[in-house]
Amino acid sequence: MAGDLIYAFRIIRLPLLDAAGSPIGRIEDLVAVPGRPARHGDPAIAPRLVGFVASSQRRRIFVNANRVAELNSDGARLKSWDVDLNPFKPRPGEVLIGEELIDRRIGDETVSDIGLRRVNDAASGWWDIDQVRLAKRPSIGRRSTYRLVDAAEVPGLFDAPTAMEAEAARLRDLHPAEVAAIVRAMPDAQRRALADALDDQRLADVLEELTEEEQVRIVEQLDVERLEGIFDEMEFDDVADLLGQMTNAEQERMLDAMDDDDEEVVRRLLSYEAGTAGGLMTPEVIILGPSATVAEALAQVRDPDWVVSIATQIFVVQAPFKTPTGRYLGVVHMQRLLREPPAMELRQLLNEVPVMSPDTTDREVAVVLASYDLLAAPVCDQAGRLLGAVTVDDVIDRMLGTDWRKRQRLRPGVKAS
Repeated sequence: MAGDLIYAFRIIRLPLLDAAGSPIGRIEDLVAVPGRPARHGDPAIAPRLVGFVASSQRRRIFVNANRVAELNSDGARLKSWDVDLNPFKPRPGEVLIGEELIDRRIGDETVSDIGLRRVNDAASGWWDIDQVRLAKRPSIGRRSTYRLVDAAEVPGLFDAPTAMEAEAARLRDLHPAEVAAIVRAMPDAQRRALADALDDQRLADVLEELTEEEQVRIVEQLDVERLEGIFDEMEFDDVADLLGQMTNAEQERMLDAMDDDDEEVVRRLLSYEAGTAGGLMTPEVIILGPSATVAEALAQVRDPDWVVSIATQIFVVQAPFKTPTGRYLGVVHMQRLLREPPAMELRQLLNEVPVMSPDTTDREVAVVLASYDLLAAPVCDQAGRLLGAVTVDDVIDRMLGTDWRKRQRLRPGVKAS
């Protein structure tokens, strides 16, 4: 069902509001992606709004359109309280409506505004670029004339440099698992073209949602410089799983694309047998010393780059604090951190959980996590040094089998573009 038309020029400079309606910033621009003509029996896709550029806390940030609960003359109100304060970086295929479209010349006319229309279906909603307001400014002394036309009547206004850059831009607001499901349905040539159009972080996220076999078919086509950027964005255990599916020659080519420290970590992970704690673990966990405080621990937990299964606990060790660490002492769970004063040292809060060796079987790991209600469990060597942790998501991934990702389907309301 389509809603009323709302104009981009009226949205720019409106307040960005938190979930309660309090101002936390200001909208500076709108981010749109090109549409797509009808093909292979599928209907055409109109150009679409994917988000807003906003200023907040002296930063220029991106706010995904899916996170906006309400857009009206009062401002854009968010659905939840969290805000991603990472600086906005335009991606290939995206168009800034205020900066790039408004005032653009189209023949003897000028784009004076862009009309967006809210479209809702049973499971989701979005804003389509529906209308373009064109102004014609005649000779001095006469008033400008205006006309409103369908966006489809203004060819080239939303064209992306390449079809795949447009496709990549349209996929911006989907979860990586949903993008992976779309990638899986593409022929190899289209997969590689889409991989070229995605930035390193986005491609790394999508690769982690594909099977190792599917990952190999994509990365083996990439040059060393691109591989280096992608591996920097991937979790070490996912890189090791990927390389484990390759020939020795291909492994060496991939390892040569990493810096020396990362290469050492991945080689260590590759040395463990598949189906063991060593083969499942990640060396990237939150590690602090016994004299660190609750405040320091909570600052680490707040880092949005940590996945949930890692951010629920702090591993406390003697120096050095990089795996393999000094002697492992215990863990402190996040709930305990929230109950204690900020200045309290972690040595006073240690909790003992079962410690696994690198050769512990994956089944034994699953039993430990289930028995003790853990999201992650420590893995130590014979000297008691922390090597990493096995997280519950990696155990589930293992228990489901190698091809479970191939059976994934898009959630209701999400369509491959």
